[in-house]
Amino acid sequence: MNKLIIAIDGLAATGKSTQAKRLSKAFGFIYVDTGAMYRAVTLFGFNQFPKGSVDLSLLNDSLDQILIHFEEVEGKQQTFLNGKNVTKAIRAAEVNKWVSQVASQEVVRTFLTKQQQLMGADRGVVMDGRDIGTVVFPDAQCKFFLTATPEVRAKRRYQEQLEAGLSGTFDEVLNNVKTRDKQDQTRTIAPLQKAQDAIEIDVSNLSIDEVFEILHTAVLKKHESIHR
Repeated sequence: MNKLIIAIDGLAATGKSTQAKRLSKAFGFIYVDTGAMYRAVTLFGFNQFPKGSVDLSLLNDSLDQILIHFEEVEGKQQTFLNGKNVTKAIRAAEVNKWVSQVASQEVVRTFLTKQQQLMGADRGVVMDGRDIGTVVFPDAQCKFFLTATPEVRAKRRYQEQLEAGLSGTFDEVLNNVKTRDKQDQTRTIAPLQKAQDAIEIDVSNLSIDEVFEILHTAVLKKHESIHR
């Protein structure tokens, strides 16, 4: 298959990363978890200013000290921040709380958008995030937008926290999901929104396999239409 760019945007905890990973393996494309990149920057901010918060001004002035890369470890993609595996750390509750504020900083978005565009240059790539189809790759051949009810998404995120051994209650996760939705959709810079040509999928009542089948079929159809 020719090197398509597949953009998967959507609300928090809709399974974007899970589906993006499956698609990348199915088509032999590179997978880039842009959400993990923003989380890594947020974690850097915490480590830089360890007082239970992030000094956004200090963080913005320190972006040149941040190096993020991905590695395959025992069959799973891991996120590295300045050489350290932070895959688990970036899922902590304090990162969940602050990542939207960090991601709303124009200098942060510009910094990571440039990196993401380089990762997807001249190759087949699957990227998931919140502005992939609208800002990072507005000309992507395949665009999707995943949605689900807050309760369904909170249940998913809460289960992820439990499996990772992280603390927090379901109500706290639900409140965080709702708060993040509002922050992501109302921020001034690159707000979360569906690209006009994106296929919207409500995953609330669909299994992971059912969602994958919809995505996989759509990508195949797009490829066929391009190369008729």
